Amino acid sequence: MDDNFDDYFMDDNHETGKQTPQEHHETPQEREDREIAEATIERRHNTLRMMLIGAIALMVLFLAWWGWSRYCHPYEEGQYKGWVLHLASQGSLFKTFEGEMLVIAYADDSIVRRDTLHFTIESDTIARECTRWSADGRRLVMDYKRYKGTLPWRGSTPLIVTAVAMDSDRVERLAPQPVAQDQ
Repeated sequence: MDDNFDDYFMDDNHETGKQTPQEHHETPQEREDREIAEATIERRHNTLRMMLIGAIALMVLFLAWWGWSRYCHPYEEGQYKGWVLHLASQGSLFKTFEGEMLVIAYADDSIVRRDTLHFTIESDTIARECTRWSADGRRLVMDYKRYKGTLPWRGSTPLIVTAVAMDSDRVERLAPQPVAQDQ
């Protein structure tokens, strides 16, 4: 009898001498190692990249601190007493009032120093008060904050006036008043 049909009970590889690959059963240790390897993200330790990211972060922090200390944090606050010589509105987009003040320092009823001070007023109400009182030639007291740098919306000088009042210590005017003659 001729054997020309497929035998389903015989292994095909049996005739050729090959063996079927046996299914591998993993041990508990192999299974644990495989699960750890699947759950672990492998990263390359690139120290140069980390140093570059750190250097950029430090530069950004330094620039933020420098900008804040130069433009947002006043390094000087105080008062000036004197006469306003000139006050004008300036700026096309950002309106501010730029002015000039004559500051005179006294020591025992003698003039020690005369200075002109350039300042900026941001507020319209403070500028109106300053204009009203300086029109009479009265001596004014200006509270100010001085910054290291200027910003376009804060005017062209680093000295920003925050409040204006008449000087109550001395009631004198810039121009001398005519003296009444005895008759």
